[in-house]
Amino acid sequence: ILRKLKSDGELKLGPFEKAVITVPAFFNEPCRKATQDAGKLAGLDVLDIINAPTAAAITYGVEQGFLSADGLTDRCETVLVYDLGGGTVDGTVMKIEAGNFETVATAGDVYLGGIDWDSRIVDFIADAFKAEHGIDPRDDPQAAQELLRKANQTKHALTQRESVTIAFGHANRRLRTQITQDEFSQRCADLLERTLMTVGVVLDDAKIQWSDLTRLILVGGSTRMPMIRDELERLSGMELDRSLSPDEAVSHGAALYAGMLLAGKNDSSGISVSNVNSHDLGVLAVDPKTGKPRRQIMIPRNSRLPARKTVRFRTHGDNQANVKIEVVEGGDDRGINATRIGKCIVDDLPQGTPKGTNVDVRFDYHAAGRLTVRASLPEIDRKIKMTLDRAAGLSAEEMLTWNQRLGDGLSDAMLSELPSDAGASDAGAIDHEAESDRPDERTTASKEVPDFTGLGDAPVVAANLSIDVTKTEIAAPVFPSEKPNLKLDPKDETRNPKADADDLALLAALGQSGSHGASEPQNSSIVPKIVTDKTSETSKPKKSGGLFGRKKH
Repeated sequence: ILRKLKSDGELKLGPFEKAVITVPAFFNEPCRKATQDAGKLAGLDVLDIINAPTAAAITYGVEQGFLSADGLTDRCETVLVYDLGGGTVDGTVMKIEAGNFETVATAGDVYLGGIDWDSRIVDFIADAFKAEHGIDPRDDPQAAQELLRKANQTKHALTQRESVTIAFGHANRRLRTQITQDEFSQRCADLLERTLMTVGVVLDDAKIQWSDLTRLILVGGSTRMPMIRDELERLSGMELDRSLSPDEAVSHGAALYAGMLLAGKNDSSGISVSNVNSHDLGVLAVDPKTGKPRRQIMIPRNSRLPARKTVRFRTHGDNQANVKIEVVEGGDDRGINATRIGKCIVDDLPQGTPKGTNVDVRFDYHAAGRLTVRASLPEIDRKIKMTLDRAAGLSAEEMLTWNQRLGDGLSDAMLSELPSDAGASDAGAIDHEAESDRPDERTTASKEVPDFTGLGDAPVVAANLSIDVTKTEIAAPVFPSEKPNLKLDPKDETRNPKADADDLALLAALGQSGSHGASEPQNSSIVPKIVTDKTSETSKPKKSGGLFGRKKH
C-alpha cells in the first residue's frame, strides 16, 4: 500500500523519499514498529509515526481558523477527535493553546471499523437471498466478494438517502430488496454503542465531560453515516464541524507535521506537539501472595511523553542465580493479553544472595518510541541497561528477503510456502549493555546526546549514562531541543522507591529454578542475557505468530 501511495504521489510531485506515516492512536508498539518497517520496504525515509487524531487536530486547527496564521489561539480549546476508519476506531482528547497540541488521553478499538457496518449489510442481503432461494451466497467466495462490494455501495448511498433498493444475483437467481436508514441503524446499534464506550473511556481518562468540550472533530469516512453524526450531536449538544473532508484531514495534518520536522530549527510555525502512550508499560513479575504472574505497571497509559518511572522490586528466592526483567505492554493485572516487547536477564548473581534482595527497575520512555530499561541490585552492585528501539526493525538480510518477495508479488502460493515465523519480528530491537562498575569507564550525562527521533536506517545504540542507578533518586532528564517540543511530566519524577510486601511484585529467576547449581531450562538460550562481568551475550528471541499471526482477544 505504501509503495502504491509513493508511486501515485511521484506522478504529481516527482521523486521523493521522506514521509510521515499516520497510524491509529491505539496501535501498540509492535504494530507501530511493523509500520516503520513497511515504510522502509516501500523505499521511504520515515520521519516519524504520528497518531491519526493528532494529525487531524493539526489540520482542523490550521484550516478552521481557531489557530491564527502564526499558530496561536485566542483561548484554550478542548477538542475531542472521533476517528472511525475502515478498520479501527479511536477517541482522543486534545488541548490546543498557544500553538501547543497536547494529547490528554486516547482510547480505541483496533477490531472495530467501517468494515463491520458493511458486514451487517452483507448479512442482511445474504439472509434475504437464503430465505427466498434456499442458497447462502456467503458460501461462495466470488459471491461473498460481490456481497461486500454491494454492501459498501449501499452504506454509502444510505448516507444521503432514506432508503436504498438492493439488487443481487447469484447462481442464476436474483434478489431485489430494500433497506432503510432506520433499519440499518437498528442492525448496527451495538457497533455504535461500542464506539461510544471508547469515547466514554477517553473522556473519563481525561477527567472531563461532554460539556467541557469546545470542539468535536470527526475523522474517517465512516463518520459520514447519519447514525454516527446524530448520536454524537445528541450526546455532546454541539453542532459538528463538517467543513473539511474526514478522508483528507489526517493526511493534511501529517503533511503539516512533516513540514515542521523538515524545517527543524528554522520552523517558524510556533506549533509544537506532545503525545501520550496509548497502552500501559510494565514488568511481568510474581505476586508475593499467590506466587502467580502479575503485571506491575511502570508507565500508565495516557502518561505524557517522555516519561520516567522507577520502582523497587525484590528477588523471588534465596540463592537466586539471575533475575528476569520481562517488559510488557497492555494486558490486565495478571499479564493476560499483554504484549511482550522485551526481556533480559541479570545474570551471575553471587552465591548466597538472599530472598528479597532489592532490584531497582527504571523505565525511560521517549516520544519517538524508544524505551530504555535500567535495572540494578544496589546491595551487590549489579547493573544492566536494555534499549528497545522502534527504528531498529528488520535486519538487513530480512529487508533484502522481503524486498525480493515484494518484487516477485505476494501470491497465495508464495505465502503458503513461507515458514511459520516469516514476517514476524521482535517487538523492538534490543541493545543490551553490561554497565561498567568502574567510574572511569562511564560516560558523563553531559556527554550523552541521544537520538530521540529513533529514526534512520541503522539501529540506534543508546549511550551509557553516568546516572548511578543504585541511588534511586531521579533527576529530570535534559532532552535535546527538537520538534515536537517535549517536557517531562513532573509527576513522573519518582524519587526514592520503597519496596512493600503487599504492593510490589517479586522478580523471579529464569525458568522454574533460579538457584545456583540448578540446570537451566532448555529454552533459556532464547532469552537475551546480561552477564555483569563486563561481557555481554545477546541472542535473538525466537519469533512467533507467523505473517498474519496477530489474534483477537
